[in-house]
Amino acid sequence: MSHWLVKSEPDVYSWDQLVKDKHTRWDGIRNYAARLHLRTMKTGDEVFFYHSNKGTEIVGIAAVVKEAYPDPTTEDPAWFAVDIKPVKKLKQPVTLEQIKKEKKLANMALVRISRLSVQPVSEEEWHLILKMGGL
Repeated sequence: MSHWLVKSEPDVYSWDQLVKDKHTRWDGIRNYAARLHLRTMKTGDEVFFYHSNKGTEIVGIAAVVKEAYPDPTTEDPAWFAVDIKPVKKLKQPVTLEQIKKEKKLANMALVRISRLSVQPVSEEEWHLILKMGGL
């Protein structure tokens, strides 16, 4: 199983909305690196849900429930979407500020490539953030 992080502005699509919807299609990604990550995701992979711009914090854990398929928001066959569902809310959000202060997370994509909307998370990073989030 692999681990990932996806970003969404909370006023566009929030963790609470994902919980309410019970699942969603993660679409509209138009970055080549993010597209490669979407295509790599497998059913059952775990995903940190990150509120970007407002809040800038990891708030929950989702899971991939449908692997990459053509993004229905475009006619261009080069782009893909995946479906995710909520799994668990973190007991306390893990802020970007906390992540940047943790030396063990200095190489995390969230720190190094901050604008990337879909990114891998290493096993060590995953467990450290779970601990920071109270899980």
